[in-house]
Amino acid sequence: MPLPFRYFLLHKPHGVLSQFVSPYPQRLLGDLGFAFPEGTHALGRLDLESEGLLLLTTDKRMTKLLFQGAVPHPRVYHVEVKGVPDEADLERLRTGVPFLIEGGRTFTSAPCTVEAVPGPPHYFPSPYKYNPYVPTSWLKISLTEGRFHQVRKMVRVVGHPCIRLLRTSISGLELGDLQPGAVRELDAETFFGGLGIPVPD
Repeated sequence: MPLPFRYFLLHKPHGVLSQFVSPYPQRLLGDLGFAFPEGTHALGRLDLESEGLLLLTTDKRMTKLLFQGAVPHPRVYHVEVKGVPDEADLERLRTGVPFLIEGGRTFTSAPCTVEAVPGPPHYFPSPYKYNPYVPTSWLKISLTEGRFHQVRKMVRVVGHPCIRLLRTSISGLELGDLQPGAVRELDAETFFGGLGIPVPD
């Protein structure tokens, strides 16, 4: 009898690749000290410098269900940027900004939700060294698409480069107070329910 599928939430720390194998000498998911079962893979990814919620599972059906389904799954990011964006900057981000993607092509982001916020719901120690003479501020950005480095490219276009990027939720699954490097296992009903996907047979 095959083993039941397993589902995990991970708070991916800064400086860890969102994968288990790599030809490069980087910290990987398997280096975090959690005994993930064989066949575990990440659903999507966060780049090396980004932090926050990463979903993992042994269920190979999930990639198609999550990324190719008819219902989009909003992803919320708390983004610390240089300077203080004004309302015009926020409106540009909300309506869509152009940036370069692979192959040198120009891509325009879809309309999204953007607001200035005091910071993420739970604050975690920063891996960055800050220049006390450069002001920073936080934005909360909710997207239903995810091009490579999209959030970083979007805020750079409006003149406020990203300093820190933390993904705090995917649909109804939230990072909460899960600490960097920590893992929380969910049962299938909670995992699928949080994503708004019926549990497959």
